[in-house]
Amino acid sequence: MTTFAVRPGSSRQLAGTGTLLRFALRRDRLMIPVWIGVNALMVLSMPNTLEGLYGTPAERADLIRQMATNSSLRAMIGPVFDDSVGALTAWRVGVYAGALAAVMSLLIVVRHTRDEEESGRQELVASGMVGRRASLTAALLAAAVANAVLALLVTAGLAGHGATGALALGLGIAGAGMVFATMAAIVAQLTESARLARGLTAAVLGAAFVLRAAGDSATNDGSSVLTWLSPLGWLENLRPYADERWWVAALIAGAVLVQGAVAYGLAGRRDIGMSFLPTRPGPATGRLGSAGALAWRLQRGGVLGWSIGFLLAGVVYGGMTEGAADLVGDNENARRIFERMGGQSGLTDAFLASMVGMLGLVAALYIVASVLRLHGEETSGRAEPVLANAVGRVRWAVGHLAIAFGGAALLMLLAGLGFALGYGREIGPILGACLVQLPAIWVIGGLTALLIGVLPRAAAAAWGVAGAVLLIGWVGPALDVPQAVLDLSPFGHLPKLPGGEMEWGPVLVLLGLAAVLVAGGLAGLRRRDMTT
Repeated sequence: MTTFAVRPGSSRQLAGTGTLLRFALRRDRLMIPVWIGVNALMVLSMPNTLEGLYGTPAERADLIRQMATNSSLRAMIGPVFDDSVGALTAWRVGVYAGALAAVMSLLIVVRHTRDEEESGRQELVASGMVGRRASLTAALLAAAVANAVLALLVTAGLAGHGATGALALGLGIAGAGMVFATMAAIVAQLTESARLARGLTAAVLGAAFVLRAAGDSATNDGSSVLTWLSPLGWLENLRPYADERWWVAALIAGAVLVQGAVAYGLAGRRDIGMSFLPTRPGPATGRLGSAGALAWRLQRGGVLGWSIGFLLAGVVYGGMTEGAADLVGDNENARRIFERMGGQSGLTDAFLASMVGMLGLVAALYIVASVLRLHGEETSGRAEPVLANAVGRVRWAVGHLAIAFGGAALLMLLAGLGFALGYGREIGPILGACLVQLPAIWVIGGLTALLIGVLPRAAAAAWGVAGAVLLIGWVGPALDVPQAVLDLSPFGHLPKLPGGEMEWGPVLVLLGLAAVLVAGGLAGLRRRDMTT
């Protein structure tokens, strides 16, 4: 059992924090800028879009009236508190920007705490002059730096619409990120697995979104108890550009401090590699007697969590379909954006196609995380005992890839069933629209597999690719970017279903590209040395 050379309670418990912080920022020099860039661009592009959609006071007043009576859209986006462009920007993207900041923050913290312990690197670090809480402090500071940069970009970019409101929105988004950063720090002390730490924190984030959605669907002013139980609801009730409630910012800061204190207290009461909720070891017999079964055992929790989320998202978006058509009404600009995202069809079909496309983009994040689990098993050293037996590298890798690619198919199938349940009609066309997203999702998974097989040290760049694809698909149509830019994403080549014509040519090309990428990754994995 590894111990530290510093005395408990001494000032040297933070020794080496600066060095570890610089190392963390250097390791995340690709991931953090991508997450910040995607989030900031999503927020800063919205004012121009909203000015085009709701350019007159009458249109904005009509929007507020419709949102007050449309509970399904309030559940998705939240209530509107003012008709200024700044307030509409906070309404349209505030919750989503806060959720993205939360995901970025939990990934940073878990990577530089529990991931480091699980891989054994933390034990080497601790053998030097490093304080007991230095690693945790460096991880939280790295998340704080990322959120601070995001807040500065948002504040500076929206200052022209009102400096006070821009500051409130920037601080609110960064505050939501830090709430989940400190929450991830607590979970990292409780669990022995980085995968479980990420999964549990992400589950809390999903629950926070559901609570906010349920509360906002019940009231149109954010006053529901369910909304106040959610950190995302706190961001909403900060009310940027609508008579800001600065005491809510103090509530967010208090939650960060309390959770940080709990994490620090737990960190001082355990040994490296240990946890307060240790996993139960057991023999790899029966259902765990094959590489594929082991891969399923390792990833089944993540697949289950994502599956539930996609099913619920499909039900919610399906139930919103009619309300979205009423909200757009005669607004030609809004109609044009939906049709650019979902194809030249009726507004209802275009809305369904755009929502299905959004879920396809999110499923690309799932497949990247699932395929990268293969790399995590390798770098942590857990792959070596498996490969030391009568298990070849390809067979071992195929087990994880089957879970990743098959899991993506399951997610889109469940999303289609959710849409059908929520919308109540067109079951076949909606299922087809969801499943046609798979070739593009699999291309992203194939590229991740290729990076693992050929350039394992750059495997994390797959997150950058997924973030860029997400940015193009989410923001590109609203910004009216050229079609050549949209075509950089594999999703830009898919047929727009339901409502559009099925085109098998692009689908088959993407399927072939995915197969080639996976084959290249497996070939590279067979030939290179295993890393730790």
